[in-house]
Amino acid sequence: MDASPTKAPKDAETTPRKESPAIGIRMDNEVGEAEAAASSDRLAAIARGESFETATHEAILAETPVLEIEDFNLWYGEKQALFDNTLTIAKDKVTAMIGPSGCVKSTLLRSVNRMNDLVDSVRIEGDIRLDGDPIYGTRVDVIELRKRMGMVFQKPNPVPMSIYENVVYPLRVDGERNKAVLDEVCERSLRGGALWDEVKDRLKDSALGLSGGQQQRLCIARAIAAEPEVLLMDEPCSALDPLATQRIEDLIEELRGSYTVLIVTHNMQQASRTSDYTAFMYLGRLVEYGPTETLFVNPKLPETADYITGRFG
Repeated sequence: MDASPTKAPKDAETTPRKESPAIGIRMDNEVGEAEAAASSDRLAAIARGESFETATHEAILAETPVLEIEDFNLWYGEKQALFDNTLTIAKDKVTAMIGPSGCVKSTLLRSVNRMNDLVDSVRIEGDIRLDGDPIYGTRVDVIELRKRMGMVFQKPNPVPMSIYENVVYPLRVDGERNKAVLDEVCERSLRGGALWDEVKDRLKDSALGLSGGQQQRLCIARAIAAEPEVLLMDEPCSALDPLATQRIEDLIEELRGSYTVLIVTHNMQQASRTSDYTAFMYLGRLVEYGPTETLFVNPKLPETADYITGRFG
């Protein structure tokens, strides 16, 4: 395996923390009662499965795609969870998916690396392409596919081994035994995970002895050790305190431009701070998708404005 680094996060000291766009600027006195009532009727129509308008901003179409989700549907047995979702994930950008609890954002995220294959009775229609190649093709090697997509879960999940062995675990699985290679990848990945300076003198200690925020950054370091094309994050800060959350958000900022990041979050402020693009989902359907600042400040659809301003969700 070539141990030379092909991706390096931006220098944290030269990357200013992203400012959050103003959230919810359309107040009640701007949106009149008639428009609010119309929005409520449209949300009810979405819940009934009736046709509805969606909005995808043109800026996304100009980006280089790495993931393309097209007319994607998913069922658990007889129950449909995802409905005709179409969106393009831009290369080396951070894309956030927001929406109320239960709108199956995580289900769509897990469909991207076929984790839902592990659930009985799952059935899908539509297409997801990685670099133009369908990921649900009959000849696709699912294990190899997942190696191309690092995954970070809601709760940190270090394995009960040393810090060092946690980071190099993906390489061990691939049969890498060259200590020089493992050492280089360990340091590079821990630096990429903004953790090296904190653990460099105790790499042989158990990873379970780290704090929750450190464990989550360790999981990010492990995810990028194999140099994935896409980094998937499912509520990565939901189990963390505010200080640890800020460290993760700073880390996402450092990874911007070096990795394609797709993050699910219930925290709209977090989406506004960390992402280049935001997709608003409701009841398994994509409602609006566009540049984060535009979507938060000047959304095209009243449903998006209502969610951002807290009228529902």
